[in-house]
Amino acid sequence: MASINQWIEGARPRTLPAAVAPVLIGSAVAYVELADRISWPSFFARALLALVVALALQIGVNYANDYSDGIRGTDEVRVGPVRLVGQRLATPTSVKVAAFTCFGVAALCGLVLVLVTQQWWLIAVGVSAIIAAWFYTGGKHPYGYAGLGELFVFIFFGLVAVMGTTYVQTLTLPLLALLGGVASGLLSVAILVVNNLRDIPTDRLSGKRTLAVRLGDPATRRLYIACVLMPFACALVTSVSHHGALMALVALVGAVAPIRIVSSGSEGRALIPALVGTGKLLLLYAVLLSAGLVIFG
Repeated sequence: MASINQWIEGARPRTLPAAVAPVLIGSAVAYVELADRISWPSFFARALLALVVALALQIGVNYANDYSDGIRGTDEVRVGPVRLVGQRLATPTSVKVAAFTCFGVAALCGLVLVLVTQQWWLIAVGVSAIIAAWFYTGGKHPYGYAGLGELFVFIFFGLVAVMGTTYVQTLTLPLLALLGGVASGLLSVAILVVNNLRDIPTDRLSGKRTLAVRLGDPATRRLYIACVLMPFACALVTSVSHHGALMALVALVGAVAPIRIVSSGSEGRALIPALVGTGKLLLLYAVLLSAGLVIFG
């Protein structure tokens, strides 16, 4: 029987910046777009609901991955966080229930946003997000095993999360939200890339053909560095019309250590600090970009 701490670790809290960051950015964009038309009670309520949706989906996908990888046996030899099923700390059924409970919470909060905005097409977006979360490693043909995980992370934890947060506040999809979504998505992808870089040896043995396995070690390291640096180019482009975006460039200091670790050829457990550092970088970038937009516009 898994302890509470093991359940918490199984939720992989180090990945949660990927859920918080896009909601921060999307909310900041909404603030800029609404300007003096903002209704603070509505703004905070919708932002909170969007945050719960994002967090519930992130935790849900983490438990779903734990379940699916565990029953396939691909988590039996692993470097990294607790695997509830793979390490036989919890039954597969209990982990599956935890995953779908999280998806249920996300669906419920998402439905409230749909009712508030009266934008019924958002239901299809929510259903797509849950389906994508489950079939990342679930089902007979998981797309995460086919090297498509990074693409879906970019779409759902970048574009959809940022633009969706802005949309439920403003009912518009401004270019500023698109640029913020690209930046958030790339840094979220970087988290997955360094995670899969660490797991190349075990994934290759288990037949898990992630993008890292397909590209190989050197190319995966180059991809990681590109995903970390390109968001800063996005900030520069954004600053042409919104000068406050330049604040995001300060986050470059947080990119130095993870890039150094990855470019040094570190492997296995030695890559864990880079994984943690990338999550912190994503959150730092989101906080600075959001603060810059809110303070300076």
